[in-house]
Amino acid sequence: MITLINRFEVTGPVEEFERAFERTSAFFAAQPGFVRHRLLRHLDRPGRYVNVADWADEPSFRQALLQPEFAAHRAALRALSDSDPELFTPLLERVPS
Repeated sequence: MITLINRFEVTGPVEEFERAFERTSAFFAAQPGFVRHRLLRHLDRPGRYVNVADWADEPSFRQALLQPEFAAHRAALRALSDSDPELFTPLLERVPS
């Protein structure tokens, strides 16, 4: 499994960003290898968001980015925000015993 962590600084209306992200979320949820994601909104800094997305593997994630339909999603989000996407691999996870 890999995890995408993408920080967003919204430069346009936050309502538009959230709607665009919802459409992008639906697109990714339909892709092979998608596991789950969460969009987090900062409590004290309006316009700051973090997307944490889990994928089965890196090739699945990369293949989703290559889909022709993704170009419109990328353009919509870039028009409304700056982002900093990075991929991580799990190292340690703990749950209550």
